[in-house]
Amino acid sequence: MAEFFYEYGLFFLKTLTFVVAVVVILMSIVAAAMRSRHSPDGDSGGHIQIKKYNERLDDMKDAFSLSLLEPFQQKQAEKDKKAADKAEKKAAKQAAKKAKKQRGAGETIVPENLRPRLYVMDFDGDIRASEVEKLRREITAVLTCATPEDEIVVRLESGGGMVTSYGLAASQLDRIRDKQIPLTICVDKVAASGGYMMACVADKLIAAPFAVLGSIGVVAQIPNFHRLLKEMNIDFEMLTAGKYKRTLTVFGENTDEGRQKFIEDIERIHGQFKQYVGKRRPNLDIEAVATGEIWSGQDTLDLNLADHLSTSDQYLIDACEERDVLMVKYKEKKNLMQKLSIGVQSTVDGVLMTWLDRLMKSRFSIG
Repeated sequence: MAEFFYEYGLFFLKTLTFVVAVVVILMSIVAAAMRSRHSPDGDSGGHIQIKKYNERLDDMKDAFSLSLLEPFQQKQAEKDKKAADKAEKKAAKQAAKKAKKQRGAGETIVPENLRPRLYVMDFDGDIRASEVEKLRREITAVLTCATPEDEIVVRLESGGGMVTSYGLAASQLDRIRDKQIPLTICVDKVAASGGYMMACVADKLIAAPFAVLGSIGVVAQIPNFHRLLKEMNIDFEMLTAGKYKRTLTVFGENTDEGRQKFIEDIERIHGQFKQYVGKRRPNLDIEAVATGEIWSGQDTLDLNLADHLSTSDQYLIDACEERDVLMVKYKEKKNLMQKLSIGVQSTVDGVLMTWLDRLMKSRFSIG
């Protein structure tokens, strides 16, 4: 009986895994089809969301300070807070009325206590740099209002990926530099390969003490099943026009000439990568760091890969003393099918990452 339940449980888990995989694939296909049908111009009907970090920080400070007081002190503090909020709202209302009058009279309105702004965006890169569309929209929106007195911060996390995708993402950041608006990039974990291609655009590059930077290199790998097909007596034909239209193939027989041309292509891309980084960080010894290696901590400062060691949290907190810090995020409007697809995918990813984390913890540890 125990063996029966074991076999049944194993069969159930295999079936469940297969069903979940099929559902995720179908939902992704349907969601993509619906996006194409409803958004022929690529506009998904999303919107830019802005939240003031200063207010969030003040709320945290007030809540924490309140929790440290005695109960009778908390009541008095809450009353004082309500009175202050009421007075602030009243002042804001009066200022709005005054501004309305000034506009009606054709006067120029000069805001009081106007502080420079710091706009914050996030980029969490995967192998395809999928968030480049979101980043493009956020940058476009900010550039309509930002001035050279303001600052833009991008919190960047990426281990790199496809050359074309990350080249486009880096070009979006170049738009900020072209407008002569100070750009700061904060890396809390990793900015490697294509991620560093983006990070090097910054006027100021800040890395956390154990953040990984570098990997300025190019890698390409492709499986080849020619010998397997040959053993199975399966012929594979590929017709091309142009001597180097296809240098390496998955199913055909690769030649030394094809391999050499493929290596030359990689070297050319690597040269463009080095030129791009070197132009944006002229104090960097590009030949010394463009070896594909990675660095962290003080090494990133010694090699001029980064400018300061700090976390993005501390940088934003310090900025609140002199600037209005605004968190900018493009929120894409999602239909029900897309939400379900994302939910299922997140659940599956969460389960897989949990088990992977447990496996890694059982094998590696610090100390």
